[in-house]
Amino acid sequence: MAGEGAVLSMGPHTLPVPTALFALNRQRLADALKKTAPDSVVLLQGGEEVSFYDTDTTYNVFRQESYFMWAFGVTEAGCFGAVDVKTGESYLFIPRLPEEYAVWMGPLPKTNDYAKKYDIKKVFYVDELEVELGRLQRAKILTLKGVNSDSGLTAKPATFEGIEKFSVDDEALFPVIASLRVCKTELEIRVIKYVVAVSSYAHRQVMKQIRPGNYEYQGESQFLNACYEKGGCRHVSYTCICGSGPNGAILHYGHAGAPNDSPIKNGDMCLFDMGANYFGYAADITCSFPANGKFTADQKLIYEAVLRATLAVHSAAKPGVSWVDMHVLANRVVLEDLKKGGLLKGSVDEMLEAGLSAVFQPHGLGHLLGLDVHDVGGYLPGQPQRPQQVGVNKLRTARVLEKGMVLTVEPGCYFIDPLLDKALADPALKKFLVPEAIERFRNFGGVRIEDDVLITEHGVEDLTKVPRTVQDIEGWMDGRLDESQFRDSERLFVF
Repeated sequence: MAGEGAVLSMGPHTLPVPTALFALNRQRLADALKKTAPDSVVLLQGGEEVSFYDTDTTYNVFRQESYFMWAFGVTEAGCFGAVDVKTGESYLFIPRLPEEYAVWMGPLPKTNDYAKKYDIKKVFYVDELEVELGRLQRAKILTLKGVNSDSGLTAKPATFEGIEKFSVDDEALFPVIASLRVCKTELEIRVIKYVVAVSSYAHRQVMKQIRPGNYEYQGESQFLNACYEKGGCRHVSYTCICGSGPNGAILHYGHAGAPNDSPIKNGDMCLFDMGANYFGYAADITCSFPANGKFTADQKLIYEAVLRATLAVHSAAKPGVSWVDMHVLANRVVLEDLKKGGLLKGSVDEMLEAGLSAVFQPHGLGHLLGLDVHDVGGYLPGQPQRPQQVGVNKLRTARVLEKGMVLTVEPGCYFIDPLLDKALADPALKKFLVPEAIERFRNFGGVRIEDDVLITEHGVEDLTKVPRTVQDIEGWMDGRLDESQFRDSERLFVF
């Protein structure tokens, strides 16, 4: 296997990512395909830089296509990669750049530069694809085409000038490679632990610094700076969500129409959902906390309901357990606490049957995490498909848990006016609501607690290192707790 000593990193203070991680993924892919397509070659096309409308600038900093990153670890645009299923041999194809490129973009990288950087012996130029694939004389080229069950979008099959001369199969690869991405290798887990540790650190700095009178985007800025400066994470895995007060009930707040631009008021709850990205691997953490560092009675009621749901899932989740059951468990705990708090009345079993949980948590419990923040493999052939009943139909996966899966556990409780209004007008749901108590929580916003967890042989390993209890949050924000309380035990991230 390739990868003796070759690593990718952002400097000596950051985690070295061995190229052996990607070589192992390629070998796993070849081994899996030997059963169904032994006389074939996999061809993956990397991402291309995309122009900003009709300008000569590109959207942000280039980020590699995830399947290509999983297999090759190459961070440059315009590349192709091939894996010979029969031999396991890897091939990398890089753009042949014009000479004037060097004036604007630096020295022209050669094939031997890529070979050394990524520890792949056979590196050619893209314009040599037809010749080199022809020399292999394999019966088929396998390209990637399949629907992402989170986005509904279809993976783009590799294509190049001359591919029409080959026999191409664009169906066999997708279910195999998507399945392989579901359970992480030890090398992948180490990178995920690092990026979660960096993101945890950054969240802690935001909690320490944010105060009433700040703007939400200042929390976003603090997070981005901490991830990049301390952890070498140039990318985040999604647009930061920094909702305060009623904005905490907008599930994907932070978009262009609401760009984290509200002032944070005294008495607001903050719901900050942010995750760094390191060499393609994602973190996804949400912290909910009072802007002034002190919970009110109502804030404590909702927060502790969500925390109790989180801890219930941590205790119950393990290999062989259904993710659907974990979602229902979390919903049950939240509804029980809302009933104890005087917001609901009646039977919790009947509330779940009627779909009341979706009024307060309209999203699923969590999702697979890896090279995509909503990682692939949620709904694949041969796996449980999306449930249809209200309350569980928004789940991003219905799989049975397996060792090596990394997921988010993110129960929430939100007070969203359109959902509350609809429930109060529905006789089947209204009977469970205490209207005067519900009215008190209008404009409250919401609480979400999101941990990134690894499924081990024995249960859950929580990778997230942030204050979670009411006592710890208040102690962290007023200075009674220090960094030593939250450092990761493996020292993957040194402060």
